Amino acid sequence: MSRDGKKFDLEDRLIDFAVRILDTAQVLPKTKAGNHIAGQIIRCGTAPASNYGEAQSAESRSDFIHKMKISLKELRETRVWLLMIGRAKLIKLESKLEPLIDESNQLIAIFVKSIKTARGKETKLLS
Repeated sequence: MSRDGKKFDLEDRLIDFAVRILDTAQVLPKTKAGNHIAGQIIRCGTAPASNYGEAQSAESRSDFIHKMKISLKELRETRVWLLMIGRAKLIKLESKLEPLIDESNQLIAIFVKSIKTARGKETKLLS
């Protein structure tokens, strides 16, 4: 599978997502709410890349699934914070959030499918 004419690499995509999250956090207002959300979104929005890196070195299929589920959890949390930023109109150009929300939805779908696939292989191994 390719993206932008180059080989698809989920880790690169997650790193790009994390950088975009960092950029988003930088433009949030320097208010109590803005600072709180910036801290939260930085933590959950950058975590999937590092957790995915850990999953690549998982000690077992069960460990792989566990780490992938952590990444999925963080992606879902990030999506909620992005939606909150949009609804609270904390960023003037709300249209900048739409592609980021779309990317979070796509990444969530990829992780859901990957976990299902890994679980299926785990079940076959146990049979």
